Amino acid sequence: MKQGFVYIMTNPRSTVLYTGITSNLIRRIYEHKNKLIEGFTKKYNATKLVYYEIYDSIEVAIQREKQIKDGSRKKKFFLIDSLNSEWKDLADEL
Repeated sequence: MKQGFVYIMTNPRSTVLYTGITSNLIRRIYEHKNKLIEGFTKKYNATKLVYYEIYDSIEVAIQREKQIKDGSRKKKFFLIDSLNSEWKDLADEL
């Protein structure tokens, strides 16, 4: 089974949130930080990893991503605050 990651990125001022999924978190964060992929994170400069979860299967991660995306902005802020109250860039720890 392929491992899955759900993650949340934000911009330097923490005014936008992007929730994503990947099977390779290090590669994906590198792509976001270096703006290698067109889309939301490139357009809004969401280059800071502030939250992630690891799952044993990509299927479970996909379900969790949908759950997070369906939640309100307030719930996403609470989720990030619960594990990363300083909103530091967690990519430095990968």
